[in-house]
Amino acid sequence: MGEGAVKGDRVEIVVDAGDGTRAYEVVASRAGTAVEVSTGRGVVEVTEVTRTGTVVRTARFMASRVIALVEHPADTSAAG
Repeated sequence: MGEGAVKGDRVEIVVDAGDGTRAYEVVASRAGTAVEVSTGRGVVEVTEVTRTGTVVRTARFMASRVIALVEHPADTSAAG
């Protein structure tokens, strides 16, 4: 991760809730954190992690219920 840890990374997740859809958003809210997405065993996991790999928070969704997952990397074009 390292270089990619940037405040402002975010992931939007749209999930089938049975009676409609629900949208969730996980945002790298602190400087030095990033949002990572992983899938496995029928679960989609979206995690905010620090540069050292410490998990700040995690959201888990059943893969069969996920309709859309959109990653929005932080805009680093103005950086340095």
